[in-house]
Amino acid sequence: MELDPALDFARANRQSVLTTIRRTGRPQLSNVLHKVFDDGLIRISITADRAKYRNLRRDPWAALHVTRPDFWAYVVLEGEVELSEVATEPDDDTVAELVSYYRALMGEHEDWDAYRSAMVAERRVIARLRPGRAYGML
Repeated sequence: MELDPALDFARANRQSVLTTIRRTGRPQLSNVLHKVFDDGLIRISITADRAKYRNLRRDPWAALHVTRPDFWAYVVLEGEVELSEVATEPDDDTVAELVSYYRALMGEHEDWDAYRSAMVAERRVIARLRPGRAYGML
C-alpha cells in the first residue's frame, strides 16, 4: 500500500492502537488518539510514566493500527518515532506542541492555563511517528 492513501485514511480516522516493542521483544498495545499533521508526522500525546514511553525510549519504532468505525477497513503505519522532551513548564516547547496537537484534534480548550498545567503535572510527551511503511485494506 502506498503511504499517501494510508495517511489520508489516518487523517479521517483518529482513533488507533499504538504498538511498541517491550524489552522481551513482544508487542505492547495502547489505544490512542493520533493526528496526522501537514509535515507528514503523526503525533500522539503520551505520558512519561507509561510502558509505551519506556519502550519508545529503548526502541524508537512503532506501528499504528487505524480502523474505520465499521471495522471493515484499516491501515497500519510503521516507522521510526521521535519523542519530545517531557513537559516541565507550562510555557516550554513540549507544552506548545501539545497545545497545537489539542487544537488540531479538538479545537479550542475552555481553559488553556489549566490545560498547560495538566500537561506538566501528567509529564506529557509528544511521540512523533514518521511513517515509512503502510499496509492494510481499504
